Amino acid sequence: MGKLLADITPLRESPEFRRLWVGSSVASVGSQLTLVAVSLEVYRVTSDSLYVGLLSIFALIPLVAGGLLGGAIADAHDRRRVALNSSLVMWAAVAGLALQAWLQLGNVWLLYALVAVQSGAQAINQPARSAIIPVLVRKELLPAANALSMVTFGLAMTAGPLLAGVLVASVGFGWTYTIDLVSFAFAFWALLRLPPMPPVKEAGKAGLRSVVEGFKFLGTRPNVRMTFIIDLVAMILAQPRALMPAVAALMIGGGETTVGILLASTAIGAFLAGLFSGPLGSVRSQGSAVVWAVMGWGASIGGFGLVVVLAGRSGNEGVTLWLLPAALCCALAGIADSVSAVFRTTILQAATPDHMRGRLQGVFIVVVAGGPRIGDMLAGGGTKILSEGWVLLIGGVLCIAVAWAVAQRQSGFLRYDARNPVP
Repeated sequence: MGKLLADITPLRESPEFRRLWVGSSVASVGSQLTLVAVSLEVYRVTSDSLYVGLLSIFALIPLVAGGLLGGAIADAHDRRRVALNSSLVMWAAVAGLALQAWLQLGNVWLLYALVAVQSGAQAINQPARSAIIPVLVRKELLPAANALSMVTFGLAMTAGPLLAGVLVASVGFGWTYTIDLVSFAFAFWALLRLPPMPPVKEAGKAGLRSVVEGFKFLGTRPNVRMTFIIDLVAMILAQPRALMPAVAALMIGGGETTVGILLASTAIGAFLAGLFSGPLGSVRSQGSAVVWAVMGWGASIGGFGLVVVLAGRSGNEGVTLWLLPAALCCALAGIADSVSAVFRTTILQAATPDHMRGRLQGVFIVVVAGGPRIGDMLAGGGTKILSEGWVLLIGGVLCIAVAWAVAQRQSGFLRYDARNPVP
C-alpha cells in the first residue's frame, strides 16, 4: 500500500519545499473561496448571469499578459522576491474585495477591477513559484513533488467551492474574503523562509525581447513544445465545462446541484490521482505517459458524452440515475488530467535550462488559461449543430485520434526518457 500512496520524500528531504507546499495548500483553499464568492457577489449585485460571465474576460486578459511578462520577470530577477512582491499585490486585491464587502459598496466595476489586478499578479506569481521548485528538490523527485501539488489542487477544488457556498450563506461575503486574506499568511511565511534566488547570467533583462527569446527557444525544443501542444488538444477538443449546465438541466437532471457534483467529481479524481501517485516516480517514459493520459482524458469525456446521449431528455423530471455513471466519467477524467499535468510539468521543469524556466512557465499559464476557454467556445458552438451529448462524445473521440496523430508525428516525445531529459 505504501508504494501506491503519494511519495512524500520531497517533503522529508527539503524543508523549503515542505513549507512552500503547506503554505500553498492553505492559500489555494482560500483562493477558491474568493473565486466562488466574487461570482456570487457579482450576481447578487447585478442579478444578471452575463455580468458573471464577464468576470472571465476581466481575469483572462491580465492573466495572459501577466503570464508572458511574468515569466520573463521571474528569469531576470530574484525569483523569491518576484514571488513575494506579486503575492503582496494579490493580498492587496483580496483586501480590497474584503473591504468593499464590509462597506457594502455593491459596485460591479470595482469587483471587476480588483479581480483583474489579482489575476495579473497571480500570472506573475505562478511562473516564479514553479521555477523555484526544481531548485528545492532533486530532479528525480520532481514527479513526486508535482504529484503532491495535484493533491493540493484536488483538495482545494473540492473543499473550496463547498466551503464558499456555506460561508457566503452563513457569515456573508466580508468574512469569506477575510478568511482568504488570513490564509495568505501561510504563503508569505513559506516564501519569506526561502533563500535568495538571484538570476543566472544567461537570463538577460525582462521585456518584450526576453519574451520573444522564450518563444524562439520553444520553437527549437520539440519535447518541451509537445507538452503545450498535447494539452491544447485535450482542452480544445474535449472540454465539457460549458455544456454542464444544459446537461444537468435537461439530460441528467438536478440543475445547479448536479453541476456542482460533476465538477467536484473531477476535482476528487485529481485528488485521488495525487494521493495514490507513488508509482509515478518510477516512470521513465514520461512523454508516452502524457500521451496515454491525454487519450484517457478523451476516453473519459467521450464516455461522459455517451452517458448523456443514452440519458436523452430524462432530466426534465428531476435528477436521474444517469448522474452516477456521469460522475464516474468525470472522476476518471480528473485522474487522467492530473497524471498528464504531473508529467507535463516535470518535463517542462527538468528539460528546460534554469534561465528559461520562468518564461516557459509563463507560456504554460497562458496555455492552461486559454485552452479551456477556446474549448468552451468550440463546445458551445457545436451545440448549434449537434446535441450536447454528441458534442462530448465526438470531442472525446477526436481528442484520442488527434493526440495519437500528433504523438506519431513527434515520435521523439514518445521516447522521452526522464533519466536523460532532452528538451
